[in-house]
Amino acid sequence: MSYEEMLRISSMMVRMGVEKIRITGGEPFVRKDIMPFLHSLSKLEGLTQLTLTTNGVLTAPLVPDLKKIGVRSVNLSLDTLNRERFINITHRDELSKVLHTLEELLKYGIEVKVNAVVMEGKNIEDIIPLVRLTKDTPVSVRFIEEMPFNGRNDIYTALHWDMPRILNTIQEHYPAIQKLQDPLYSTSYNYQIPGHKGTVGIIAAYTRSFCGTCNRLRITPQGILKTCLYDNGVLNIKDLLRNGVTDSDVEKQLLNSLNTRAKDGWEAEQKRFDTGLYHESMAIIGG
Repeated sequence: MSYEEMLRISSMMVRMGVEKIRITGGEPFVRKDIMPFLHSLSKLEGLTQLTLTTNGVLTAPLVPDLKKIGVRSVNLSLDTLNRERFINITHRDELSKVLHTLEELLKYGIEVKVNAVVMEGKNIEDIIPLVRLTKDTPVSVRFIEEMPFNGRNDIYTALHWDMPRILNTIQEHYPAIQKLQDPLYSTSYNYQIPGHKGTVGIIAAYTRSFCGTCNRLRITPQGILKTCLYDNGVLNIKDLLRNGVTDSDVEKQLLNSLNTRAKDGWEAEQKRFDTGLYHESMAIIGG
């Protein structure tokens, strides 16, 4: 989609009651002229939160401008604090840039949520070091169950590192960890270790125990509306716009898609498998 199309869709969504927009990717900052677009988004009347998810490689120099346009929260993808494992997972030697982004975000008072996907055989050793980040740093470190989005036509038969196992591992090192009250519509189960400045969260992305309170929508760069991360896309908004459909008619189709959404991620996934379609890479559908 063009920036103009994305801004038009965002404007419609805000008029319909959406108060928070998150820009994800891939990686948002590889796209040319992303900052003017973010600035335009920040001016939408009725939008109360503009946030983004980034891998942090290109972000550090832009942090002052993000602060200036009103970005208050950033999700920083960081699966490991170990340089060799970082290279193995990401195929690039840029951990220092990501950590510099973390420093800059904290320096400018932007809330940071560190997102770490827990992957068997890749970063299990990093669970406790990442938890230690919360001791002296006011960050939320969130561990995410690995999802079956690997770009291949296969599915998981079991998940070795699910939410209970992740939590048990943390509790073995921090038995005093306490459950916090989760915010409304939160996708994470949140905890705090007494004396730590930050918090710990676990997102049950594979076991999908938060589906009953999920209020999120996703629009892919190709303009496809996904009412669930596990569905195949339910509406091509880009084609509607390019075929001259009015905002009012687009809004009606959006509402119809919302009213017929799957009851949870399991139903959405089953419908996809019933059609013989499988999941794309997480890098394609937005992480």
